[in-house]
Amino acid sequence: MLNILANRTYRHLFAAQVIALIGTGLATVALGLLAFDLAGNNAGMVLGTALAIKMVAYVGVAPVAAAFAERLPRRTMLVTLDLVRAGVALVLPFVSQIWEVYVLIFVLQAASAAFTPTFQATIPDVLPQEKDYTKALSLSRLAYDMESLVSPMLAAALLTVIGFHDLFAGTVVGFLASAALVVSVVLPAHPAPQRRGIYDRTTRGLRIYLATPRLRGLLAVNAAVAAAGSMVFVNTVVIVQAGLGLTQSAVALALASFGAGSMVAALVLPRLLEKLADRRVMLGGIGLLVAGMFAGTFVVGHASLMALWFVLGLGYSTAQTPSGRLLRRSSNPEDRPALFAAQFALSHACWLLFYPLAGWLGARYGMPVTFAILGSAGALAVWVTSMVWPSQDPEVIEHEHTELPPGHPHGAGATSHGVRHSHPFVVDDNHPSWPRLGG
Repeated sequence: MLNILANRTYRHLFAAQVIALIGTGLATVALGLLAFDLAGNNAGMVLGTALAIKMVAYVGVAPVAAAFAERLPRRTMLVTLDLVRAGVALVLPFVSQIWEVYVLIFVLQAASAAFTPTFQATIPDVLPQEKDYTKALSLSRLAYDMESLVSPMLAAALLTVIGFHDLFAGTVVGFLASAALVVSVVLPAHPAPQRRGIYDRTTRGLRIYLATPRLRGLLAVNAAVAAAGSMVFVNTVVIVQAGLGLTQSAVALALASFGAGSMVAALVLPRLLEKLADRRVMLGGIGLLVAGMFAGTFVVGHASLMALWFVLGLGYSTAQTPSGRLLRRSSNPEDRPALFAAQFALSHACWLLFYPLAGWLGARYGMPVTFAILGSAGALAVWVTSMVWPSQDPEVIEHEHTELPPGHPHGAGATSHGVRHSHPFVVDDNHPSWPRLGG
């Protein structure tokens, strides 16, 4: 897997991702302490509002940013957004009002909503071979999982010698280092975009997404991942401390077990995806999540919870990691940033739904009922995925154009009036809808 780091451009981009993630992790810890410093016992409400603002920014900003991103050089855009994020982190230690926190969090997350899909859409162009790109997806998943383990420990160590305000300095350094690493490489240029109106550019990724059967299946996969993941991220502390009467260390161990399961899956996936189709692997992943959620109704101790969280981590990474392959297969290079932005927005819309639902159900009806309801939501997602994503999902599809004018360049070399041919099929200007197989 690590042999793809021999590619200098990818190596620098991956290093930028890792450093920025660690900086973001330090900011997460510092933000919690800042909220308590400003709001005391109401810190939970402040953080909950900040999380909601983050999701709203992700859902609302990503498609709009993608509409403008195609007009800007990639490297310039990524570096500018890193500098914006560094500037916000630089200001955060000096806020004295809760509303200031909300404004700065929105700016920070809006910049991230523009940065992340653009960054993700660049990697397939840097690593055009699918085998290499699959390894990059697994490395990215490992980076996220490692950050969730390393950042809290690093923050705890730093807090023994510095104040929490100083943690934001680590975030600033992370974003500046990320910008420097991006500057150090030459990124593939955008294909020349066609002239489109702002509405067309803003909604293009979403329209391609919803017109592509495998991506409609991916949306259902996103929902299943969010349903199970919300249970883990929202209710672990409640299950461990309130339900089992254990300490904060036990909470950390449970979350570490989930991260370990995710990391194991990420390590195995490159070889697994060489043998099995994406659909089969991702259905297996969400199936594992559903089985784990229903098994959660029987959790009685910390050991069984850690085992369950490990299984859910396996399913979480197995279902989520291959999504980039689907997006890559389903778009032309010029549409890739818009499609990655659509995935970013839609997946976070699922989290925006299930985060509060997991918390509300847990508080109102208890954990067994919450496991059962969210598990049922996941089971519904499995059924929807299997229905809308055909088991026969070839990349090359024979299809017929009935409205191409004579001499249109897309019909060059085709047979039967130059309108019936086969090629890797994606939804675009020449193919506004998905054909029936063989039709």
